[in-house]
Amino acid sequence: MPKESLSPRERWLAVLQHRKPDRLPMDYWATEETSAILRRHLGCRTTRQALQKLHVDFVIKVEPDYIGPKLGRGMDIFGCRYAAVDYGGGIYKECVSHPLARFSSVDQIDREYHWPSPDWWDYGGIPRQIKGWEKYPVRGGGSEPFLTYKNLRGQEQAFIDLIENPEIVRYCLGKLFDLAYENSLRIYEQIPGKVMISYVAEDMGGQTDLMFSPEHIREFLLPGMKRMIDLAHQAGAYVFHHNDGNCRRILPDLIAAGIDALNPIQWRVPGMDREGLKRDFGDKIVFHGAMDNQLTLPFGTPEDVRQEVLDNFRLLGWDGRYILAPCHNLQPITPVENILMMYRTGYEYGWT
Repeated sequence: MPKESLSPRERWLAVLQHRKPDRLPMDYWATEETSAILRRHLGCRTTRQALQKLHVDFVIKVEPDYIGPKLGRGMDIFGCRYAAVDYGGGIYKECVSHPLARFSSVDQIDREYHWPSPDWWDYGGIPRQIKGWEKYPVRGGGSEPFLTYKNLRGQEQAFIDLIENPEIVRYCLGKLFDLAYENSLRIYEQIPGKVMISYVAEDMGGQTDLMFSPEHIREFLLPGMKRMIDLAHQAGAYVFHHNDGNCRRILPDLIAAGIDALNPIQWRVPGMDREGLKRDFGDKIVFHGAMDNQLTLPFGTPEDVRQEVLDNFRLLGWDGRYILAPCHNLQPITPVENILMMYRTGYEYGWT
């Protein structure tokens, strides 16, 4: 086995700068239930210890401490209430109340709803969060406002608003982008030059095509996203863009806006084939993910997983612009043997 010459941070940086690393980086996304299974199997006290055993180049996420008004039981900062929903293999918190659902105008919202303030957080503890982990990539700041908007209005109403209440959409997304911008700026200021990745995300793609029209994306989302992307670049960070499903039709716009990496590459979805993505966009962005979470990882054999890692290296990683990772959070139904096979194959064959 070759000897590593780069730290995880240096390895990510080489890929993001379109230089070949010593080996292709590997990242980890999983539910807590899955991480607990992995820890037990490897005999580790923490998830980070388990990932170090597997040579995973995991990311250190930094965020401020909440010091704002006391939140009600199950409430978030926006007044959305959540309930734990058991899906058979674990639990997800799902939004069950939508505080802006009853409003029909911007004036009503402006009068009766109180938006969170960036002063509700203490940013002073961020430097301590990376102490001792300086050799790993750091993620901080970013935005995903339409996800919050869907919780505020209700998912169905949020999409209806794009047609029937565009002024409400513009107003609310403006507030959400402003909060994300100030939050990100304060994070960057706490550890200048240390944030490597900012997560400027939005789920636009469904299982077959976009859930929004490209015109609505360009009108409601891209201007705010461009502002966030520019801020990240000014701070020396690279923009990691998460966009589930088939988002291919809007990729040229996102690349023009300045994204640096695309996740999750659900290659089984029509339009997201790896060969086509690499051919058309591989000289412009880095690909992250591509380990199928709908079929291969949860239901495939270890040999299926091994072959998919090798296929991803061949199709996406031949020039070094690829980071191996699951397409989404590993679920607890995923056999631990498949998780181990993914990372062990990645470590064995990822040398460039």
